[in-house]
Amino acid sequence: MRNWAILSGIEGNIAAYEAVVADIKHQKKWVEDIYILGDFIGSRPESERVVQRIRSPKPNELSPQVCTGWWEEQCLILYGLGTTGEPTQLIEKYGAGAVKSLWDCVSRKTVEWIRSLDFGFFELDCLLIHGSSLSVDDELTPQTPPWQMCDRLMRMGANNLFCGRSGLAFEYELQGGSVFSTVTTLDGEHPVQTATASPRRVIGVGNVGREPGKATYTLYDPDTNRVEFRTIRYGIGQGFG
Repeated sequence: MRNWAILSGIEGNIAAYEAVVADIKHQKKWVEDIYILGDFIGSRPESERVVQRIRSPKPNELSPQVCTGWWEEQCLILYGLGTTGEPTQLIEKYGAGAVKSLWDCVSRKTVEWIRSLDFGFFELDCLLIHGSSLSVDDELTPQTPPWQMCDRLMRMGANNLFCGRSGLAFEYELQGGSVFSTVTTLDGEHPVQTATASPRRVIGVGNVGREPGKATYTLYDPDTNRVEFRTIRYGIGQGFG
């Protein structure tokens, strides 16, 4: 039996990341790969420590595969390297002070490394990504309409989509469906194609660093298609769930 450990949302919380790494080491199941689906940095001063910890695993630790997330995209925007010119989303969500905080927390050297990272990973029949196949800020949740979930899966032909943008741990099953596409011209709408989807899933992998004292990540067995959500309590009164 082999497993993937899939996590997202460390957000510069080094204590939370260390707790997850320790839990992975103590798994009775063999963990073959670790995937970090973005948001490993944040506006915390420890963001640089998290990056160095990820990039330089200790002896006998796995080297994580890392892709970019929402926080990394905001950081690239601050340095004039993003898809937009202004950190509008960052300011709207966290206020103008977050711009300086993020700038101060992440070095230019780290920014260059972030630039080299992938947008996501496609392994076997699984898409592992921070947001979705549409964008890094596309937030999928248990309340997302089925047609939207189906669209995000079919864009990449994935049977399982692992995502971390919402910070929630959930399993969303689609029993099947169809997506109809049309092209609108001056002459009216013209049907292009109809795509039918087989049963598929969207899995929210949880969040490691947002809630103090509590980290959530996901274990996935690609041989059996089994998903397990892990909740780690760290600090005072620590435990496992």
